[in-house]
Amino acid sequence: MTAHPPLPTIRPLLDPAPEYAKWQSEEPIRRVKIWGDNSPWLITRHEDARTVLADPRFSADANHPDFPHTRPGAPPQAPGLFHQMDPPDHTRLRRMLIPDFTFRRIEQMEGAIQRICDDLLDAMTPAGTTEADLVASYALPLPTLAICELLGVPYEDHGFFREKSNALTSVAGDPAEAMNARTALYGYLRALLERRAQDPADDLISRLATERVATGEATLDEATGMVSLLLLAGHETTANMFPLAVIALLHNPAQLDALRADASLWPGAVEELLRHLTVIHSGIRRIATADVELSGVRIRAGEGVVVALQSANRDPAQYTGPDDLDVHRDASGHLAFGHGLHQCLGQSLARAELRLGLATLFRRLPMLHLTAPPDSLDLSTSTVHGVRSLPVAWR
Repeated sequence: MTAHPPLPTIRPLLDPAPEYAKWQSEEPIRRVKIWGDNSPWLITRHEDARTVLADPRFSADANHPDFPHTRPGAPPQAPGLFHQMDPPDHTRLRRMLIPDFTFRRIEQMEGAIQRICDDLLDAMTPAGTTEADLVASYALPLPTLAICELLGVPYEDHGFFREKSNALTSVAGDPAEAMNARTALYGYLRALLERRAQDPADDLISRLATERVATGEATLDEATGMVSLLLLAGHETTANMFPLAVIALLHNPAQLDALRADASLWPGAVEELLRHLTVIHSGIRRIATADVELSGVRIRAGEGVVVALQSANRDPAQYTGPDDLDVHRDASGHLAFGHGLHQCLGQSLARAELRLGLATLFRRLPMLHLTAPPDSLDLSTSTVHGVRSLPVAWR
């Protein structure tokens, strides 16, 4: 049996694992070992990644017996988790949520997001205070407060959500612990949906309960799964992306100076940071449902595929000087939010949180700096790359 190299699970703070550049140059579609005897195909080039993510012959159905899960013993796919479903169920469930995530709806939330940023920074910088953990004080509560407001979930329960999120997304965790975490989270959200069905408010959970579950368009289990997905994805990715973006900008002072001199650069800078950092580092998983010829490689039906977004976003065939952070770059076409039918539903919300959160932070704390060497920071062990804490100070 051919020995395949393992899929990297550890990476440098601000860059992809070094193996990706080598593989992208020498063997851009190759087998890698993820666990046991499971050796899916790894996709490392931008063009190939877009092709796979847009091709319906590569299924997102996580209930397929040979699906390349991030760890062995993954629990059965729960109802409502449409990101790991194919049409028509994916289409039916996702369509129910689109009105709450349109660009216009998120634009209407920007005032609330700005208030969250200002309130968090007020709390972080009382008179006489000159240092804090940026993750605990700002990067984590910002997206958590925003998604809780949109969904209608009480923020005071955010510690419970964070604990369950860590158990569900850890690549090194106990499968039984993950299953217990999912059971606890689903029980909480199911009860919340039932309460809102009787006493609705102006929030997404109430609309799901009264307009979708009550009418029979979705089951209560499906609605519970959808809310769980939105809650976890809505804070996990941005909470990890934010401190890395801060580190990257502090590490590239000329880029930060350009943003301070011209605030109109922030929207494009967010796209560049998303491309450059690409925090979804365990890849997007698919399984072939038919034989597919991809750039001269035959991927057979039943074989798993891992799309390495962080590698695709550093592809020199797509971006000049891909390892450089350049806030003037046109980073459009990056795959940080995926591509195709399953492209991230909450991307407009994430962009608004990053743009407003970063601009506000660096405007209000122009002397912000790290108080620990970057190589001493504790990296997360989840499917989303990030740091557990980020000690900072200001004058």
